[in-house]
Order: sequence, then C-alpha cells, then structure tokens
Amino acid sequence: MFLFFMFMFFSPCLSKSTIAARNTTKTPTQNIGCNFYQGKWVYDKSYPLFDSLKCPFIRKEFDCLRYGRPDRQYLKYRWQPNDFDLPRFDGLDFLKKMEGKTIMFIGDSISDNHWQSLLCLLHQAVGPGSNITRFTKDSLSSVTFQEYGVTIQVFVTHYLVDIENEKIGRVLKLDSLKSGAIWKQADVLIFNTWLWWYRRGPKQPWDYIENDGKIVKDMDRMVAFRKGLTTWAKWVNTDVNPIKTQVFFQGITPFHYHGVEWNEPGATNCGMETTPFNGSTYPGGEPLALKVLKEVLFSGAESVKLLDITFLSQLRKDGHPSKYNKFGGMDCTHWCLSGVPDTWNTILYAQI
Repeated sequence: MFLFFMFMFFSPCLSKSTIAARNTTKTPTQNIGCNFYQGKWVYDKSYPLFDSLKCPFIRKEFDCLRYGRPDRQYLKYRWQPNDFDLPRFDGLDFLKKMEGKTIMFIGDSISDNHWQSLLCLLHQAVGPGSNITRFTKDSLSSVTFQEYGVTIQVFVTHYLVDIENEKIGRVLKLDSLKSGAIWKQADVLIFNTWLWWYRRGPKQPWDYIENDGKIVKDMDRMVAFRKGLTTWAKWVNTDVNPIKTQVFFQGITPFHYHGVEWNEPGATNCGMETTPFNGSTYPGGEPLALKVLKEVLFSGAESVKLLDITFLSQLRKDGHPSKYNKFGGMDCTHWCLSGVPDTWNTILYAQI
C-alpha cells in the first residue's frame, strides 16, 4: 500500500527538456506519476480561464468582481509545477471525455466553491447558447450539459457522516454514513470535509456526538475528525466499485486570518493581500488536519486519489473574497471565482 501511494503521488515525471528531447507526442496529462503539487504561481497574462461576470453559477459569496474587488492581479496567476507544464483546462475536451457521465462533489461550502468553478469553466467552453439544465432537491444540486450528457453535481454535507435528530437533540454519528447510496451512482466522486469540525456555539449544527455506541456532549475534535474519515474510508472500500467510479479526496483548504503564517505578523486577515506568497515552503506549515487525512488514506482508502491542493492554496493569501462579497463580511476562508479553485479543477482534469 505504501509503495502504491508513493508511486501515485510522488514518483518523478519527465522534465520539460526530456520530453522535448524525445520528440514524443506524449502529453504531461499522461504522466500520472508526476507531482502536480510542488511548484510556484507564475504571472500569466492569458488568465483568468473564464469571465466571472458572464458565468451564471457563482454564489454571491464568491463573486468578487461583481461586488467591487478593485484589483485584478489575483486573476492572472497560473500554477506551474516544478518539472512539467500542467495542461491548460480544455472544457470541450473535458466534456467529450466525460460524455454520458456524472461528476459529484460531496462536502461543505468549499465543495460548492469547487463545483461552481468547474461549471464556469465548462460554461465558458460551450458558450451562452448551449442547452444547460439545472435541478435541485434537498442536499443535491445538478447541472447537465445536455449536448454531452455530462452532469456536474454537488451534495452538501458538512461532515460526510450523519447528523440525526433524536429525543435528546441533534446527534453527530461518527460511525454512520447513510447518503452513500446516492453518492456511489456517480462516475467521479470528489470528497471534502474539514471546515465545520471546529465549529462551536450557534453555528455548530449538532448537540451531541455518538462514537462507538456512546453518546457524549463533546470530544477532541481532531479525534472526531479522524473517526469520521475512517468511517468514510470503510464505506469507500466496501460500497464503491473502483472499476466504475473514480474517487478523489480534496486536501484541506487553508484559511488566511493570521499573517504570521505568511511572515506578516501585523496582518489579521487577507483583506490587504493582492499577490501570492513567494516561497517553496509555507511558513505556517502543514495543517494537522491534512496529516490526519493522509494517515487515513494510507491505512484505509486504497482506491482514493488525493487532490493535495493544500500547499498551492496556502500560497494564495490573495485569493479570498475578503470583504468583496454580497454580505460584506471578511471572508478569508472561501475563494474568489474566477480564481484558485480553477487550478484545483485543472489538476482534476489532468488526473481524470
């Protein structure tokens, strides 16, 4: 298992010079062993990949230009891996390759952020006259590009595991996962959870935690996170057919509320940030939640590919809406669209 994981995520790929020297038609997309996640952000005047003002799918929280963001430089950065060129997202190619298939994002509002980025990328490719239909019921929202039969969905769940209403109140059940029957129908699954595991007070959507048959008022949240992920990993291994369905887990997305993490101790949020952090390491280090996620994937989720977008996103302290959203609050958690999630989808495109 360890060797398999190392090959999938860390084996070296052909350098750009080697590819050219061999005069081969093989594209970087085919070098699945390449490390997509070590590199730097470079200025690219051909960016962004879509015009946010023409995309009808963006939530008011993510629509930074529409709500007055004055700078534009944050739109002009492209992720450049160290050893090869990441292929530019090609929406028509994506739709043709995924013809007749369903892609589902599963998680919290970060998954919504990711989902809407992909919708905008595809909308840009097909143009405004394309036949696109929408459907929403309960936690599931779907958009179908009818000419290709491709459906892009998002299923909103904060924890992946269940919350149930019982006589004592709302119970977060770390051993229970009942929505999987809906999820496993898709051809590609992209999971995400972390944002809500430390929520407390009125914004916490549960009253008790049930773990191993015991109900407690609270517990160490990192322990709870690990337990919930382990339940999810067991579900993947027992219920998902890896021949039919590709499964990805999105790495932990970073916040930017503490400037000390990017060597600006005077900054208390991302509000004044207009350029990426320039460095091969991030001063704030790897989040503990990412270490837990990797450990669970190592030990119990054999068919899952990790979209390890944490480091490249940590560098983008400039990529958040800050106050430029419908509600005017300081948001250094979510991401402007167009913006950083477009790169997540470009890597997803290369991996698929």
